[in-house]
Amino acid sequence: MGKKQNTALNVRRKNRGKIIKVTAQILILGVVAIMLANAIFDFRAYKEPDKSAWRQEQGFIALSYFGVGRTGTSKLVSKSQLDAQLKSLHDQGYVTISQQDIIDYYAEGKKLPDKALYLSFEDGRNDSALFAQPLLEKYNYKATFLSYANKMGNSERKFLQPKDMLKMTRTGFWELGTNGNRLTYINIFDKEGRYIGVKDESELTSKASVEYYNHYLMDFIRDENMIPLENRVEMEERVRADYEVMNKVYTEALGYVPGTYMIMHANALGSGMNQLVANANTDQIQQLFGMNFNREGNAFNTKDSDLYNLTRVQPAPYWSTNHLVMKLRKDQGQPMQFVRGDKRQADKWELLGGAAEFQDNRMVVTSPPSQAGGVYLKGSEASDVTVSAKALGNVVGRQSVYVRYDRMKGSYLRLLLENNDVAVEQKIAGQPPETLFTYSLPKVGWGEEDLQFDKASVYTKEQTQSGARDDENDYPVNIGGSRVLEISVDGNSLSLSVDQQLILDQQPVHASIGAGGVAFESQFHEQNEKDDIYDAIFEDVRILSKSSDRDQKLLFTNKPTGFTGMVTSVQRTVNRAVDWAVETF
Repeated sequence: MGKKQNTALNVRRKNRGKIIKVTAQILILGVVAIMLANAIFDFRAYKEPDKSAWRQEQGFIALSYFGVGRTGTSKLVSKSQLDAQLKSLHDQGYVTISQQDIIDYYAEGKKLPDKALYLSFEDGRNDSALFAQPLLEKYNYKATFLSYANKMGNSERKFLQPKDMLKMTRTGFWELGTNGNRLTYINIFDKEGRYIGVKDESELTSKASVEYYNHYLMDFIRDENMIPLENRVEMEERVRADYEVMNKVYTEALGYVPGTYMIMHANALGSGMNQLVANANTDQIQQLFGMNFNREGNAFNTKDSDLYNLTRVQPAPYWSTNHLVMKLRKDQGQPMQFVRGDKRQADKWELLGGAAEFQDNRMVVTSPPSQAGGVYLKGSEASDVTVSAKALGNVVGRQSVYVRYDRMKGSYLRLLLENNDVAVEQKIAGQPPETLFTYSLPKVGWGEEDLQFDKASVYTKEQTQSGARDDENDYPVNIGGSRVLEISVDGNSLSLSVDQQLILDQQPVHASIGAGGVAFESQFHEQNEKDDIYDAIFEDVRILSKSSDRDQKLLFTNKPTGFTGMVTSVQRTVNRAVDWAVETF
């Protein structure tokens, strides 16, 4: 009898196990099916805002991202970075507007939301759509997706195709635009002043060797002496033919020509280029498109702006959220809310200027335009102190660490990392700063893929044939740095290590520079002519003070330790592996 009962119990247990297992499998399959159906049929749809409540008529901001990747690169913003930036704008009340809203604003005087945002993604990359779509749904934002006509039906897998674009527009989150027919360069000269001629982007084997060039629609095609190879009629026919190709390709592929045009390259049309070429472009643009974002560098379009000369900002991948917010505050002239991140960490610091965000083991100090931004550690006043941190801001810029900073007297000791050089300064009360030490660090490596290819211009024969570069030793402004810094003051001497190498040992400092606090600072460098806002990035910050009995006291650290540190390390390893797999396969 006992055996029969045990057998029955075992059968019931197995049956229960099977039921649980099958139920779990059904649930999992159900979730997968819902996710798949959502991806295929787009259950989520854009909710139109209540436009009857719109009362604003001053203007709107326009942001245009070149591309979005899983993690950031020198060309693409990361999906988490895009999320943080859109969240900040959404939390501050920004509402996206459509292409028709802009046309109605200029043509009929219709109003806009209090904080109006025109959002777009350029270059036609499929990863931009993939990573941006969930964020548009999250914030109920509408965006314009721009492409090149010659990528329609192209076999390059990184570009989205017409059927996918049309599917995107059906959700209401997307509209379509174009950057033009193709990305082709004319009147190219290399670093030595040699004439290269006309090349499609795919034919340029080394962009780093190009010194001067122009875009296909921005000039006459010229010879090595910059003499036109075509007359006015031939130039106008070439320009017209390029727009006609756009018209034909988009009409056949999509059924219509996208309404927004962002001409390549920005800031050229109507700004110093040959007027005959400008007129040829303008005639075609106004026939074919509803609007043209002709300029880049300023985000704000006013009521007096021209519908065919609109402006936008392209947030660079190295911009923090506060960098973007600072830029918008500059362009609009309106108050903005900066993000602080971890409140527990942020409350330990006093903001001296600009903005600062604290997140996990990272502190980002963002400067105001053309000024210095900084933070001061509360309660850090000490005579003898050791400060260590990894500086990750762009090479082109200024990142500083202050010790013994007496704000009343205006005295301090300062470690400055600027354009891959380090310097130590001392400032005695009432006197100008004095440089005690300078050192050129080993060069930072960077690849051609990091190069910002933005030298397009109108140039002279002398320029093209000079072969002389004023910036041959300069780093591109978008190259990130990574230096482990440690500065220590003990009595009347200072020591400095960079990347675990002692480069300054017991440098004498003035005895009058006594106790003071610890501060971090950021400031742009004049080499970056397009961006006067700078992000100084400090990771794994550790600040120790020494008491009279030589015991050390930890004043601040954001460096993860123990289990948290181990998890962080594993996450970084996994992310690097996934990124490698994505890029490789």
